[in-house]
Amino acid sequence: MRTEKKHELARRRRWRIRRKVVGTRVRPRMSVRFTGQHVYVQFVDDDAGVTLASASTRAKALPERAGLKANVDSAKKIGTAAAAAARAAGIQQVVFDRAGARYHGKVKALADAAREGGLQF
Repeated sequence: MRTEKKHELARRRRWRIRRKVVGTRVRPRMSVRFTGQHVYVQFVDDDAGVTLASASTRAKALPERAGLKANVDSAKKIGTAAAAAARAAGIQQVVFDRAGARYHGKVKALADAAREGGLQF
């Protein structure tokens, strides 16, 4: 399959999910993005169009950020850090946006760690 076709299919998959997943101030959207090297998590209020809280492997607040990569172990740590950031912003419940990624491996590890950190999906 051509690279352009793969990117087009991934883009359509992301859009299809985003049509159904909408965040509000009370229950923001927990957007998760994995790149080749990093993991990013944002808590977004789609009604106002603002990011309420965030966490990533590049955040300077994490003491061990030099050793964090886009793998399962780092996903667990970022999930815990994201839950702490959300609780600090007063967020209890979220809507999970996996951004087109399958729910297994890194995505599942991050979601489970966020649940253990106190977030309700």
